[in-house]
Amino acid sequence: MVEVTVTPQSSLADRPVQIRVRGLSPSQLVTLRAWLKDEQGERFQSRAFFRADGAGEVDPGLHAALGGSYSGVWPMGLLWFLQPDTLFRRLVKRDVAGSPFRVRLEVLDGLCLGSEPQEQPLASCEAERWFVGPGVQRLPVRQGRVRGALFLPP
Repeated sequence: MVEVTVTPQSSLADRPVQIRVRGLSPSQLVTLRAWLKDEQGERFQSRAFFRADGAGEVDPGLHAALGGSYSGVWPMGLLWFLQPDTLFRRLVKRDVAGSPFRVRLEVLDGLCLGSEPQEQPLASCEAERWFVGPGVQRLPVRQGRVRGALFLPP
């Protein structure tokens, strides 16, 4: 049974996570795809092609991506190379304290190039990427012409 995991499942957006796929056949070609919808409902996604090792595992931190949104060893590549489905859109988080980005990670059999693959993923999981840690206060700053936000630790 194929399984994809993200450790930790919930983390701050600037913290590294480990993505692992287990249960594949040795040397199986797979596509790892990450996608999310922003606060306006725009979809952003990335994909990378991998060949499983002899144990039937893929770890983007150890194994080089053969192509897709990036190539080479990039442990966080699936999260760093998210691109919009609609041209000229930017991935921006406005409600930084209230909710995380929920990133869906999927493992697809073979090399999947389309943005909406017809086949079902072999496995999937979800990761939360928060922009503000627990207990952090956000205070708006409005002094003269200065506008901003002050984030205070707990």
